[in-house]
Amino acid sequence: MKKILTLVFVSVIGGLLTLGGYKLFIEEEQAQLVSESNNTQLPIYLPTSTNNNTVLTNTERPDLISAANKTIDAVVHVKNTQINRSPQTWGDLFSGRSPERKQLAGAGSGVIISPDGHIITNNHVIKGAVEISITLNDNRTYMAELVGADSKNDIALLKIDTQEELPFVAFGDSDSTQIGEWVLAVGNPFNLTSTVTAGIISAKSRDLSGGQSFIQTDAAVNPGNSGGALVNVNGELVGINTAISSQTGSYVGYSFAVPSNIARKIVEDIMEFGDVQDGILGVTGLALNSEAAKELNVDITEGFYVSGIEEKSGADLAGLNEGDIIRRLDNIEVNKFSDLSGYLKTKSPNDVVNVEVLRNGDLKTIPVTLTKRDDIYVEFMDIQFRDIPENVKKEYPDTYDSGALVLENKNQFLAQKVGIRRNYVITAINGNKIESTKDIRKLYDQYGNDFNENLRSIEFIDTYGEKKEIIFR
Repeated sequence: MKKILTLVFVSVIGGLLTLGGYKLFIEEEQAQLVSESNNTQLPIYLPTSTNNNTVLTNTERPDLISAANKTIDAVVHVKNTQINRSPQTWGDLFSGRSPERKQLAGAGSGVIISPDGHIITNNHVIKGAVEISITLNDNRTYMAELVGADSKNDIALLKIDTQEELPFVAFGDSDSTQIGEWVLAVGNPFNLTSTVTAGIISAKSRDLSGGQSFIQTDAAVNPGNSGGALVNVNGELVGINTAISSQTGSYVGYSFAVPSNIARKIVEDIMEFGDVQDGILGVTGLALNSEAAKELNVDITEGFYVSGIEEKSGADLAGLNEGDIIRRLDNIEVNKFSDLSGYLKTKSPNDVVNVEVLRNGDLKTIPVTLTKRDDIYVEFMDIQFRDIPENVKKEYPDTYDSGALVLENKNQFLAQKVGIRRNYVITAINGNKIESTKDIRKLYDQYGNDFNENLRSIEFIDTYGEKKEIIFR
């Protein structure tokens, strides 16, 4: 019994010694550690989304099959036949044979836009053709008549005669299209008829060559697609496939289409007037960016800065001022020049456009009635003329008292051989003094645009203010 009591007593004493040592040494050290940890910085947490619903949910897919079925029978194969003028051989001379023969020069696509056989395509597809043939999706072939064309916007209108109504594609509203929206490109690349490719709209108002306004898409487009349809998921025509950006000549990820609103307006003008009726706002200037904003001492980097107003234009009559920054036309935001030029291409003379401008820090909306190009400009010999601005006459009365100012010169002979270009002033033609564009109009009324054969001399003032005369023999 004594041994048991001794063992219990020793155990109790050992437990008390252990507990006392823990309290004295171990617990104090842990308290010091906790105290030190409270002085350290807490971890930094960044906001992070844990929502994975977008990965796993079944979203509604666009009905591309329906869009393709609505379009494919209304897209045609366009073939351009030209005259091949081969050099004459001695045998041709003695036998009286003609070396001229018809030859297929190129092919592209077209879109039937009315049941009576009107077809829209690119101007470059049918340029120079003596015969234009149209092959429908069911392999029927017709000869087409060229109704009219607009080389500036690369649009042409054709017509075929048929006894039955044809399938056609209705125009959609290209202004309402959105970046990221699904589209189909339908055409005949590499002579592979009835080809459909899909993609999204990558950008809008894309300018490739100055003043253009294309829809950019990543739907595959190759040679032969030109003139074909770009349609939305409803099968509505939102663009005419026109160009690709490529170093190889084939598709590498970017293709471009003339917006349907521009194409429709051109077609309507050709049908009604025989040519395109441009509505002119009458402003000159530049699109803003960081560099331009700094140079002009303005606070914004988007919009169109007005540096000049054409006299007698809609902008002039409505009260737009130099220094205004155009931010919006109707419901279209203007962030670059192609936004402005593209929207104006859908308008006609006498249309009213609400122009929102930033003036002295305040936004103002000014209704502007667009004017005719002929009221401001004159086309003659493939040169675009306008009157010399009054402020230029006042500043340089001895040099620019009269004449017609060159705005654009597409006459290759006068541009390359003579060197006449933008901002030159024509003062006399064939010895007849040119006081203003009225004298240019008189020559146009008398001779038409084809005046090169009648041109004997031309006097002009170059951009250095030097007066020159060229005599043609």
